[in-house]
Amino acid sequence: MSQPLFITFEGPEGAGKTTIIKRVEEAFKSRGIPFICTREPGGIEIAEQIRSVILNPENTKMDGRTEALLYAAARRQHLVERVLPALQEGKVVLCDRFIDSSLAYQGYARELGIDEVYTINRFATEDHMPDLTIYFDLSPEVGLGRIDDNAKREKNRLDLEKLDFHEKVQEGYQIVNDRFSERIVKVNAEQSIEDVYEDVISIINQKLAKIK
Repeated sequence: MSQPLFITFEGPEGAGKTTIIKRVEEAFKSRGIPFICTREPGGIEIAEQIRSVILNPENTKMDGRTEALLYAAARRQHLVERVLPALQEGKVVLCDRFIDSSLAYQGYARELGIDEVYTINRFATEDHMPDLTIYFDLSPEVGLGRIDDNAKREKNRLDLEKLDFHEKVQEGYQIVNDRFSERIVKVNAEQSIEDVYEDVISIINQKLAKIK
């Protein structure tokens, strides 16, 4: 059995995570590394149904606590149904977002409290945390500009928030990054896609080398 590893990718809207994760997938396939790639909220049927409620642009009346609880519920189901089984099989799990998103978005930007949202998610995950988190760092203006320039991207409810909300998300992430600095590594996401990928795969390779 291979050594399991839980890697999450975090960052604001338009950070380019999806593009880089696909590149990492290709690298893993070529090297024969056993892995799964998944996302939050979603990844499995029940969580995808919850995702459709959370991100529906028409759900403008959604209360912040409702939003936080829905994310935690989706996270729980995804964890027990997809993430933990893959880790038990010795696979690397590549996950687009996890608990840090809730801390930054709902805990800080929605002003529910980082500690309060962390408590909800500790209950939901039974304290299962990533082994490595890669944070894509870029300004909200750049991220939102990329979204506006990408005609193919379907804008969700969070994309439509005003700039000040996304600025608070960035502030929240900085607090979270400092709090969990032992597992979170920051990457400059304002570089070219190639440079971002080279930074990300280098970080992952270093982590893989340490667990062999």
